[in-house]
Amino acid sequence: MKNIIKLFSGALLAASLLMLASCDAGFEEMNVNPTQANQVDPNFKLTNIQLRISGERYENWRTNLIYSSVMIQHFATLPTYWAGDKYTYIGSYSAAMWDRYYPNIAKNLEDLLLQTSEDPEDANLHHITQIVRVIMYHRLTDLYGDVPYSEAGKGFIEGITQPKYDQQSDIYADMLAKLEAAATGLNPANRSFGSGDLMYQGNVEQWRKLANSLMLRLGMRLVKVDPGAAQSWVSKAIAGGTMTSNADIAYVPHNDPSGWRNGNGSVFLADGSPRLSKFFVDWMVAHGDPRLEVYGVIPVAGSAPIGMPNGKIAGGSDPANGIENDPSWISCDGGAEPCGMDVYMQPNPMIKGQDDPMFFMTYAEVELLKAEAAVRGWHSGNAATHYENGVRAAMEYLSMYDPNAAIDGASIDAYLTANPYNAATGMQQINEQIWAAVLLNEYEAFANWRRTGYPQFTPVNYPGNVTGGTIPRRLRYREAEAVANPENYSAAVSQQGPDEFTTRVWWDR
Repeated sequence: MKNIIKLFSGALLAASLLMLASCDAGFEEMNVNPTQANQVDPNFKLTNIQLRISGERYENWRTNLIYSSVMIQHFATLPTYWAGDKYTYIGSYSAAMWDRYYPNIAKNLEDLLLQTSEDPEDANLHHITQIVRVIMYHRLTDLYGDVPYSEAGKGFIEGITQPKYDQQSDIYADMLAKLEAAATGLNPANRSFGSGDLMYQGNVEQWRKLANSLMLRLGMRLVKVDPGAAQSWVSKAIAGGTMTSNADIAYVPHNDPSGWRNGNGSVFLADGSPRLSKFFVDWMVAHGDPRLEVYGVIPVAGSAPIGMPNGKIAGGSDPANGIENDPSWISCDGGAEPCGMDVYMQPNPMIKGQDDPMFFMTYAEVELLKAEAAVRGWHSGNAATHYENGVRAAMEYLSMYDPNAAIDGASIDAYLTANPYNAATGMQQINEQIWAAVLLNEYEAFANWRRTGYPQFTPVNYPGNVTGGTIPRRLRYREAEAVANPENYSAAVSQQGPDEFTTRVWWDR
């Protein structure tokens, strides 16, 4: 798979130069150089889009890790620029995904959709592009709420330089409809993408499974706001056929040192401050979870695993917030080992590689969502069976990071014996397992916590936080939108509520 990345490294540069120009972050400049080619191979375009959705260091550092990962207490940090750890606001960090996805992907998606809509033989290419578009936009709308959707990326095609913000309810309805159309419309008899499709190499059946699996995820998002629609979409997704094994996992491979590097891995290379959160480590220890030593490194062999509490800073002079005043801190003055920052578990190098895959959706998540569907009476399957399948898959897929991360079958069996499905606490068990399984896909961890309330975190109350000591429910829009797209920005704020971390998106009400 890494060879595919190498093969396309040069092609990506050429394709990027040939592509019609993307809009700027304010949706104003959507022009194209008239000396450039009108179209390039759809495979090159899809490669570029998939890699850009996977993302670079910029947005993964800010939106995925600095905000989402610490709000959801997978990680904890001391530096105050890790704003999500302390519920403070840094505008460019909150808007990082917006700033990268809209200028770099929206226009190219619309261009590829238009290109693949002209020939009926390109129907598979068109449906696959629609699925990829859903992957991007459901991340955006889950993070921000009402966002430009139906008119986004159409500055060159339709002359729309100030797109409206669609209501999230309308965005979800359209995304689900597009997934249904793709799942039913994909046809192995027609041509598909080739090696330019980094996720499935054009395998139509795997794309169909992903369409239904995403339909399951998005359908479950509606449980609080529209249970009837949620049940309908979840049932339809399961009946249509979802992922059946870890071979169906949706991910983008990466390559280091040449090619497009994993954005999370690039962050860890540049920033050594993250530690595993105390809540996360304590949960893993309490459950005897063998993933703990795959996710993190115990500083000294044989010492107890310790996670860093969230909402702390370096500074013993601060009685309430200095890490040196926390009970977990072990001073190095007495010669103890480990001591100081070495007490706290760091992320394991096995999951920090720049050549690691970037996961969008796993079979483990699918099975756990099916378990929840069974609990809700929306699916005839057995909740306990789906729970066990999901936990097993979540442990087995870690070998895709590194062969040394493999968890043997006996350890998995022992874990399931010690942590059996319990119908009385089924919803909590299932969704805590989703949280444990999606480490590094922090967008999904943040969204599923808002949907279900699990795990039940203890928020931090760091001085100067902007939420009143509650975990944020969304991220804030790009600040320049109030100037670049003022009428539509104002309409969105009027409809959705104040542009604050505490305003809930439509499906979270």
